[in-house]
Amino acid sequence: MAEAMPFATYLETLKSRARAEGVSEATIARMTAGITPNERVIQLDRNQPGSGTASGFPRLAPYIATHVNSERINSGRRVYNEHRGELSRVEQQYGVPASVIIAIFGHETSYGRVRGDFDLARSLATLAWEGRRRELFANEFIALLKIADKGFARSQLVGSYAGAFGNPQFLPSVYLRLAVDGDGDGRADIFTNRADTFASIANYFRDAGWRAGEPWGVRAVVPQGFNPDLYRNRMASPVCPRVHERHSQWKTIREWRSLGVEPFRMLPDETLATIFQPDGPGTPAWLLTGNYRVILEYNCSNYYAMSVGLLADEIVN
Repeated sequence: MAEAMPFATYLETLKSRARAEGVSEATIARMTAGITPNERVIQLDRNQPGSGTASGFPRLAPYIATHVNSERINSGRRVYNEHRGELSRVEQQYGVPASVIIAIFGHETSYGRVRGDFDLARSLATLAWEGRRRELFANEFIALLKIADKGFARSQLVGSYAGAFGNPQFLPSVYLRLAVDGDGDGRADIFTNRADTFASIANYFRDAGWRAGEPWGVRAVVPQGFNPDLYRNRMASPVCPRVHERHSQWKTIREWRSLGVEPFRMLPDETLATIFQPDGPGTPAWLLTGNYRVILEYNCSNYYAMSVGLLADEIVN
């Protein structure tokens, strides 16, 4: 619930903080002119699903069917082929596969077609004032003003209701930390510049710990009667527990093979992986490496991470 402090009064506290952190008066003025609370943003934020850990999950297969479909695959292949040269350079520099970069681009904004149209300054100020996650959104509001201070127009700084923007849907703080000038023009433009977009996504993944040369995961055959519950990870994750409770213990590929689990692709014996059979016995299973956890850093959802990985595989197949 919003505090009793009027929105205009709270906005003044954000302006004061921006000044203290070096944002110019001109930027503060243009980014806060006419701002009022956006009730639609508050409604959308309050309607977000909870993150409990009760058992029971929607099946993965229907989600994959709608998110890794022919339109998204074919569009991804076109983008990949159009930019093969610069993607190759980015992959060499950052160690992140071009196919994964394109899959993120596709999932986040449908290859740049759907980036959101909320005024980020208004949305972030509204969410900070509303108060449920005040520190988070106040920090993002200040970060947004610092981006604007680099010369970006307020009309360009639009995106999702919760503050994500540009082709990779970065939050402002992520932009300041990880956005990259991919073409050497002195500006990290993740709105329309694909070289900057690709390099910025790759930089995010490298920063999150992507291991070059290792797949995110591979399909696997499990023996008849295999019970993944015997190998369930009993440790509760402090982050996204509902996501991680579905993964098994970490074992080497050699250890999984000794239990009758066979990957479809050759992986080094000492590669660590978890077994994931999301739709239950008799349905597809995967061995997931540490790079799958890097995709989860982008969006902590098994449905998202699996669809990104599978789309990336389809783009280059």
